[in-house]
Amino acid sequence: MAEQKESPFVCHVFVCTNDRYGKKISCADNDSPGIRKALKGAVKDKGWKGKVRVSQSGCMGLCAVGPNVMLYPQNVWFSGVSMGDVDLIVSKIESLLP
Repeated sequence: MAEQKESPFVCHVFVCTNDRYGKKISCADNDSPGIRKALKGAVKDKGWKGKVRVSQSGCMGLCAVGPNVMLYPQNVWFSGVSMGDVDLIVSKIESLLP
């Protein structure tokens, strides 16, 4: 049976890496895998392991305005993300940490 617990992370960062291989616009068209990698590197460099988790996600339903990044459970959503926005997202994460 499933056991319900609270998240062990202060902030869980979901980066949509959905790829429709050119058949329809998707977040991966604009380097969302690279954005995820950059965010993971920033979290590691900041020493936030155990507090912040960066994960890839499938489609979040808004690929037309992607790449999309969601901070959970803070209910923060970034659309149209580029590599130039990584520092902005990292600053937002930092503001959420105790």
